[in-house]
Amino acid sequence: MRLFAGTPFDIPPHCERCGKLQESCECPPEKVPRVPPEQQLARLALEKRKKGKLVTVVRGLETDDLADLLTRLKSLCGAGGTVKEGTIEIQGNHLDRVRGLLAAIGYRVQK
Repeated sequence: MRLFAGTPFDIPPHCERCGKLQESCECPPEKVPRVPPEQQLARLALEKRKKGKLVTVVRGLETDDLADLLTRLKSLCGAGGTVKEGTIEIQGNHLDRVRGLLAAIGYRVQK
């Protein structure tokens, strides 16, 4: 719902490409170019958290399927993990396993 919907100040949204109302716009959705893994550099780090817990962190990946990659990494490592602000965090010290999987997928890996 828009801020001023139903009031005299309501301005319906228009398409940026054709200028028609978004309801009647027939423009195809824009495709965001996907960067192939070979052109991306994954930066791995091992961080210490509260109470001395270690976390393996993967940064620098520009992909839409971070959740799918996280699922593969978690099952490979047998550990929990999460995606936070574009970074993947795996519980524990799993640098070698993560490095191996990312290299197998095609990412360039830096430690």
